[in-house]
Amino acid sequence: MIEQNQFGTTTDMVIEEIDDHGLKRIMAIDDRGLYLTSPEKVGRRVADVNRYGVNRMEFKVILESLGYDTEAIFEKNRHRVRVEEGYTQAKKKVNPIKASKRGG
Repeated sequence: MIEQNQFGTTTDMVIEEIDDHGLKRIMAIDDRGLYLTSPEKVGRRVADVNRYGVNRMEFKVILESLGYDTEAIFEKNRHRVRVEEGYTQAKKKVNPIKASKRGG
């Protein structure tokens, strides 16, 4: 069963636990890419600040400094990324006045 938590880190998002120089961290994935969080943030029904409040480039630098190939890991785990039901890409609105002036 897939956990429902739009802003938190769920167990199905977890890729692996890593050792960041003695600090236990969790590598997880969402629609924006890879990120690191702490074990106590996984599975909670609250927003994970590590998922939304941190620059993702910091995570990429940390992971690559530890020897991880972030591009390959993302591609291998892309199937873990969920698209919320009912979600559709917002279409760009067309201004009918501007469109009529294009004459096409």
